[in-house]
Amino acid sequence: MNLAKMKVAVTGATGFVGQALCSQLLAHDHAVVPVVRHASGLAGEVIVGNIEGVTDWQPALSGCEAIVHLAARVHVMDDTAEDPLALYRVTNTDATLNLARQAAQAGVKRFIFISTIKVNGEGRDTPYRETDAPAPEDAYAISKWEAEQGLRQIAQETGLEVVILRPPLVYGPGVKANFQRLIQIVNRGWPLPLGAIRNRRSLLYLENFVDAIRLCVEHPAAAGQTFLLDDGKPVSTPELIRAVARALGRPAHLLAVPVWMLEAAGTLLGKRAAVARLTGSLFVDGSAIRSRLGWTPPYSMEEGMAATVASFK
Repeated sequence: MNLAKMKVAVTGATGFVGQALCSQLLAHDHAVVPVVRHASGLAGEVIVGNIEGVTDWQPALSGCEAIVHLAARVHVMDDTAEDPLALYRVTNTDATLNLARQAAQAGVKRFIFISTIKVNGEGRDTPYRETDAPAPEDAYAISKWEAEQGLRQIAQETGLEVVILRPPLVYGPGVKANFQRLIQIVNRGWPLPLGAIRNRRSLLYLENFVDAIRLCVEHPAAAGQTFLLDDGKPVSTPELIRAVARALGRPAHLLAVPVWMLEAAGTLLGKRAAVARLTGSLFVDGSAIRSRLGWTPPYSMEEGMAATVASFK
């Protein structure tokens, strides 16, 4: 692989991570082929339409040495689909393996697959590592794990260099969903009954994430590896709230309500899963990518939080 400059296809190029990744790759002198479902106006984009097991990826793969596969059916909270696993499999499993086979046929050397830490499990009191037995629980994680297994088989059959990355919660400018709501709540000064929680959760700042992806595109030793990623230090829920408050320049209003009371309230209100995410631990040992590739997150959580909140303001 020509590490000085490569032609890299990026699926999901218009997304939260995709836009930042394209900028990162261009800044390091790589040629980027943005791969999108619908026309978006990105320079050099290739439109592939629906992403499924029969998608024709060939127009996007010509001359590419690597591909980063970000496009996915993302985790949907309170999914009401009759068969959510089937829907996740179409995009996250079938489409991924179809892309990998076509990439190998087109002469692409390396395939970076963005999976999820949820392949390891939903959380525990000890850190997750790459060597853990996978324990995906929901449809989203199962579809990603099935894709990982299929990719390893394709790698064995074709020589395609597969790299699998399992990120935890990613935050940064433009973040949506729960993280955006947390910033809004803290900014409004509402008291939160979360001061007694003593959990540990890993986070990953967007710019740290795309820096790690770019390194996995370039580094020879990344081939065939699976890496867990994080900012370097897990935080508790109260620590996260205080970090958001500091970035906003506001006080954090935390009430020390016992965890058992939060859990009881969650059960009564039908929000057990939501409370479990706030009170439980889910953190990783991210030392493998540091030791094998020499990667160090270029930004601290404090710097990442400041940038995230600045964009919110």
